[in-house]
Amino acid sequence: MSTDSEKYWYNLETGEVEHGFQSPAPDRAGPFDTAEEAARAPEIIRERSRQWAEEDASDK
Repeated sequence: MSTDSEKYWYNLETGEVEHGFQSPAPDRAGPFDTAEEAARAPEIIRERSRQWAEEDASDK
C-alpha cells in the first residue's frame, strides 16, 4: 500500500497532474492511484457533487 505522498494529485490552480506533495494542500484534489485518474479529477468531482446533491434532496 502506498502513502499519499506517493500518489497522484490534481492541482486545482494549474490543472496539472502532480506526483506526490508538490503544491500546497488547498490547491490539490486527490489522492488518486494513477495519473490518468488524477487527470479526470474535475469530472470526478462534478459527478460526486451531483450524487451528493441528489442524496441530500432525497433525504428531505
